[in-house]
Amino acid sequence: MSNLDESIGKILLELQKDDPDTFKKLMKKAQEENPELFDDSLDEENKGIDEYNRKVDEYNNKVDKEQ
Repeated sequence: MSNLDESIGKILLELQKDDPDTFKKLMKKAQEENPELFDDSLDEENKGIDEYNRKVDEYNNKVDKEQ
């Protein structure tokens, strides 16, 4: 990561902390203009993880009831 990337990242983190509404607007506009930068595969992966965790919870609850 270049120094410029790090500087931009720090600025964005500060903006997110100091002015979350502006940060949300900025990120929404960035996503609209450059959707390829926002990978949706992470959402799909997270959905898969959530589903797996739900199944594990169901199994654990079933085992707890049997004891």
